[in-house]
Amino acid sequence: MKVREATDADVEAAAATLTNALADYPMSRACFDPDGYLERLTEYHRLFVGGVGLPHGRVWVTDDVSAVAVWLPPDLPADAFAPYRERFVGLAGSKASVTTEYGQAISLFHPREPVWLLALVGVEPDRQRQGLGRAVISPGLAVADAAQSPAFVETQEPENVGFYESLGFTVIAELELPHNGPIHYALYRPGG
Repeated sequence: MKVREATDADVEAAAATLTNALADYPMSRACFDPDGYLERLTEYHRLFVGGVGLPHGRVWVTDDVSAVAVWLPPDLPADAFAPYRERFVGLAGSKASVTTEYGQAISLFHPREPVWLLALVGVEPDRQRQGLGRAVISPGLAVADAAQSPAFVETQEPENVGFYESLGFTVIAELELPHNGPIHYALYRPGG
């Protein structure tokens, strides 16, 4: 399967893939209002890919957009999310205060030095476990390595930890989020 950088024409398909992949993801369920949940999650992914990922980061997809990885660079502009902040809060709906609290809690474990952040990754459920996740993540790791930059990823799915470790990441923090939330794992990969 060929991997390429995404374009604006891929935003809808990428958002759909991410939603299908992350519909039952613990953090998604914890942070988005259940009323219109899938529509909220899709709009979030649409904004994230089209509004932040493409203009400010790097987005890799398989040719059929059945796998997507969104990387944000070490020099991400401080205001990259500003145009979407209110929309993100609106999409969280009744979960907005929990989402804010979770964001504050997990930010304690973010590296202080500049890193490449693997912000979103997803593979269509019927295409998982075929190497597509690794395929769309690898170009971002190569960019980080070429810049001798560390990389960082977070997950709330324990099954993902071993996968990220196989890519050279190490768990640097583990936190049980409040309100019966998921366990949060912060993983770091040193620069090349």
